Amino acid sequence: MSPTLTASIIVAYFLVLIVISLITGRKANNATFFLGNRKSPWYIVSIGMIGASLSGVTFISVPGWVGTTNLTYMQMVAGYFLGYLVIAHVLLPLYYRLNLTSIYTYLDERFGFWSYKSGAVLFLLSRTVGASARLFLMANVLQIVLFDALNIPFAVTIVVTIVLIWLYTFRGGIKTIIWTDTLQTLFMLVSVGLTLVFITDSMDLSFGGVVNLIKKSDYSQIFEFSDWRSTQHFWKQFVSGAFITIVMTGLDQDMMQKNLTCRNLKEAKRNMHWYGLAFIPTNFLFLCLGVLLFTFAAQNNIPMPERPDDLFPLIATGGYLPDIVGIMFVLGLVAAAYSSADSALTSLTTSFSVDILNINMFSERKARHIRVMVHIGFSVLLAVMIFLFRAFNEESVVSTIFTLAGYTYGPLLGLYAFGLTTKRRIKDRWTPLIAILCPVITGILDYNSMAWFGFPLGYEKLMLNGFFTIVGLWAISKRPA
Repeated sequence: MSPTLTASIIVAYFLVLIVISLITGRKANNATFFLGNRKSPWYIVSIGMIGASLSGVTFISVPGWVGTTNLTYMQMVAGYFLGYLVIAHVLLPLYYRLNLTSIYTYLDERFGFWSYKSGAVLFLLSRTVGASARLFLMANVLQIVLFDALNIPFAVTIVVTIVLIWLYTFRGGIKTIIWTDTLQTLFMLVSVGLTLVFITDSMDLSFGGVVNLIKKSDYSQIFEFSDWRSTQHFWKQFVSGAFITIVMTGLDQDMMQKNLTCRNLKEAKRNMHWYGLAFIPTNFLFLCLGVLLFTFAAQNNIPMPERPDDLFPLIATGGYLPDIVGIMFVLGLVAAAYSSADSALTSLTTSFSVDILNINMFSERKARHIRVMVHIGFSVLLAVMIFLFRAFNEESVVSTIFTLAGYTYGPLLGLYAFGLTTKRRIKDRWTPLIAILCPVITGILDYNSMAWFGFPLGYEKLMLNGFFTIVGLWAISKRPA
């Protein structure tokens, strides 16, 4: 695979994104940046959201998970769909009825100032850390497979990347993201599809042969009902998948901001239904690729990398398949990484501008200036965070940070669940304390779970965190007068 050719294709790819931004950013104002003037076609939003959900980490990790968890991830994917139905029929009607720009404004109306700010800060912290960590991991892969060969330093890679993302998002904001994410989703799926085609061709397999191989493979297990202590047990995975979707999509400004650009509630619901359905075969495609990658490696005596996540990059770029596979892998990786990063940058700018700076109180011209400066500020912050991760030079640090960032969604789950299912009023000033204590308590239980309970806590930590938040809010609440 020629590094120069691949780099040229990536440059051309970013030029296409910039052209799209110029078209979508014409006559853009704050309403365009934050909500796309509520004119986005629902089907374009749906396609783009798939790419935003399948981050670069997912792009290379899901095939690798097959080596340790077989196909049991599909249990969680089934739970995702249940979560999407809850979002479509509970949360979206609320957001459209209140005509929200930032979804955390609901907390202000329901509970008060401190609950509102707590929800916004939890999101800002989670998304800043998460987006930076994802970009760091993807930048490392790109540096190894491409930029090192071109003698481009890591610092230059990051700075140029952040600048490019800023360039194609600062005018049109979410209106641009809707269309660029659609393009990036297609690149991801084409990349995976091409890899599947060339692997099956090299293994001389027909479609029926692929189906039989996967069915008879040691990795074919989908359901786990026997061991309730296992983190892969069906009900743990299914229920956790539903709650993860509710909080990481329905209570996440990044994902909901796209939904709020639809023309009306009916189209937003339609988007969520089709997006949820499409997510099932898309993830199954990634898992099937994982089975084929492990089988291909075994048949060709390819040494297994230390980390299963590295198998897809190794086979795609290691000369085992035609160069086109390596080129499309890099493009798919770029698309996966930056479809997540560009929407994160836009949502961070939106939340900070609306929730923290109350940008709606200013004139259009003043608000635009503030929004541009916030956009620049978060771009710089993402770059600084990535350099900090690089300084530690430990991917385990990033993994820990992902885990810690996941705790922040628990209080959001509790706040919204309490607000939607009760009419009780809370002592609003105590909410920040609840939002801090509940993740700490959950973390203590998680750390000692093997010693205290004899089994590790998995994704159910999110539900525990939310439950503790509900209990805490009940303790500081009273019946409405």
